[in-house]
Parts: sequence; C-alpha cells; structure tokens
Amino acid sequence: MATDPLSVVFAALADPTRRAILARLAHGQVTVNELAEPFELSLPAVSKHLKVLERAGLISRGREAQWRPCRLEAASLRPAADWVDDYRQFWDISLDRLDAHLDRVRDRSDGEPGDQAG
Repeated sequence: MATDPLSVVFAALADPTRRAILARLAHGQVTVNELAEPFELSLPAVSKHLKVLERAGLISRGREAQWRPCRLEAASLRPAADWVDDYRQFWDISLDRLDAHLDRVRDRSDGEPGDQAG
C-alpha cells in the first residue's frame, strides 16, 4: 500500500462512496449516523470508509458529549488539487496551440483561389 501523502489522498478519493461522504461534509459537520443515511451500507462499513478518509487527512472526527461529529479537512485536498492543476495547465496550453494551428489552417484555406463561390 502506498504511503506517500498524495497517493494516500488519491486512494481515498478513488471510491465513489468516500467522494460522496466528502461532498456531504462540504456542507458542514455531521454524525456518522447522518452520513450513513443515504447509503445502503451498514454503520461498520461507513466507519471503514471514514477511517480511510481520516488516515488520508481528509476528515477529522471530534467528540462533543455523545455526539461524534465528522468534518471535512479541505486543506488536505490542496496537494491533489495542485497535482491535477499542473495537468490542467498542460491541457490549456495544448488546446491553445491547437486552436492557433486551426486558425492558421483556416486562414490559409480562406485565401486560396477557387474556394470562393461566385
């Protein structure tokens, strides 16, 4: 199993249930029972997902009397977002180059004799 922080975060994000849990926590902290409601999973199964998210630093769990709130730790997503952003920049540059090339091709074809209907 990977141990570098970025791999741990991406492994945690690989599961759709865990991504849905993070999306729910983006709206505010909730209990494990509240997190489990929309899923057809047992509480122990949800708890396993929470452990993976907690190990990745993506959530934290507190204790307030008998209430155990879970909260999103969004700052832990920054390294993954930065990594993805590097590739977004690559694609932006590549698509800009393609757009410029297509503009040049269009300009050349517009100026060729015999292409105009008359």
